[in-house]
Amino acid sequence: MSQKTLIIVIDGCAADYITPEDTPNLYRLGQAGFYSKIKSAIPSVTNVNHASILSGSFPDRHGVVGNYYYDRATGSEGFIEDSRHMKAQSVIDMYSRQGKSTALLTVKGKVLEVFGANARIGINLQKPEPALLKRLDLDTPPGVASFEAYDWIFKACYQVLSRENPDLVYCTTNDYMMHNYAPGSPEAKKVMQTMDRWIGRIYDLDPAREIYITADHGMNKKSRLIDLQKKLDMAGFNTFCLLPLKDRYLENHRCQEGGAVYVYVLAEGQIPKVLDYLKGCDFIDRFCDKAAAAEEFNLPADNIGDIVVLSNQDSAFAELTQDERCVETRTHGSLHEREIPLIAVNARKEAEYYQCNSDIVRFILESIS
Repeated sequence: MSQKTLIIVIDGCAADYITPEDTPNLYRLGQAGFYSKIKSAIPSVTNVNHASILSGSFPDRHGVVGNYYYDRATGSEGFIEDSRHMKAQSVIDMYSRQGKSTALLTVKGKVLEVFGANARIGINLQKPEPALLKRLDLDTPPGVASFEAYDWIFKACYQVLSRENPDLVYCTTNDYMMHNYAPGSPEAKKVMQTMDRWIGRIYDLDPAREIYITADHGMNKKSRLIDLQKKLDMAGFNTFCLLPLKDRYLENHRCQEGGAVYVYVLAEGQIPKVLDYLKGCDFIDRFCDKAAAAEEFNLPADNIGDIVVLSNQDSAFAELTQDERCVETRTHGSLHEREIPLIAVNARKEAEYYQCNSDIVRFILESIS
């Protein structure tokens, strides 16, 4: 087996986007190896799942529980865009320590900032290094929220593999298309076909390469947005509602809409009352206190508020001017966006061993540690 490894994370790629018609090369790889359905970590959002994939572990070990944070002690909050929130060692860290060459390529710049400090080659579409673009014969990148970004990042991946051929390459996209276009739409078909052509070329460079193609989360249509903060305020509760999906990419989710909320109950004695209130909410699929959530979803109990709330399939939590709104949108974050594809060739294990996206690197680390 080749010692070279490639992990491709197609952001937001629900399995419905992958079809024999639009992605024949993905099916070709699946026939050479396997194609299966696995699960993401919960919440099914970007930072959580990059951390899980790269570390081969769940949030209770790596510590990343969203794209946004809140510090109850200080009242501070903000976007997670640096490495201090990542508590576990990543496969990039381990490869680098062993003197192996690594590369991390991303459309979303935050992925490199949070996870790529030890990558020998770091390509960030949002902040490209001119010398590196010249070395790899890459044009100035397009905007993040564009179809062209998919073509650009896969060309960059091809160039890195064909010219530098690092021991480990981690390449990930943006989910702009998936947030805005459903499977089978002309726009979705065009983007999937573009990625698939590059994947075919990348595979043909070295058919013995160990390749994993998966997603950080899936994607679903939503018709109802809920501002849980406003609803709890109106009910007389003193809380802070954190949306784990919240990030700077408003082209993807204009109201920060996502399928999960961490509820910090700020008034003493109100947790049982908030739990009782949530029982009557028809937009919720699951809710539980932090201890139960930590046990069921492998989350760190000290960093997820007091109550974890997950929406039903048709709803999402958002930041609104009113307490709720009916609107057609596409997003993720709940249990309903947990199913994701995994296509692998020359994998460390047979298909049945891979149940979660974190298993990809878990098995790699087990074999090299």
